Amino acid sequence: MRKAGGIVSLIGSILAVFAAVGTLFIGGCGSALEAEGASTIIGLGWIGLILSIVLIVFSVMIISGPSTSKAIWIIVLSIVAALFGGTLVAICMILSIVGGVLAYIGSKQEVQTT
Repeated sequence: MRKAGGIVSLIGSILAVFAAVGTLFIGGCGSALEAEGASTIIGLGWIGLILSIVLIVFSVMIISGPSTSKAIWIIVLSIVAALFGGTLVAICMILSIVGGVLAYIGSKQEVQTT
């Protein structure tokens, strides 16, 4: 269950990278058209991109070995990315949150059996 959670989180994080790039593109178009609040959207895109890349790293780490602390970090970072990464990133973070919960449950079961 831990590996499945890591894979689900990895898929959600990769999709979130594309969503963050899309957010940056929308913010860039708004900035080119001198729309009000375009810089805010660009900031949301950068935050979403950075947190998504960090989540990719944590997802790969949880696939390679059991650790409840990494699974908790996946959940926390997914929630932060959903709050501060923009709407497109927040939609993708649902997968990452579910993957983090699965990884947490799987890591806890592996620690108890050993």
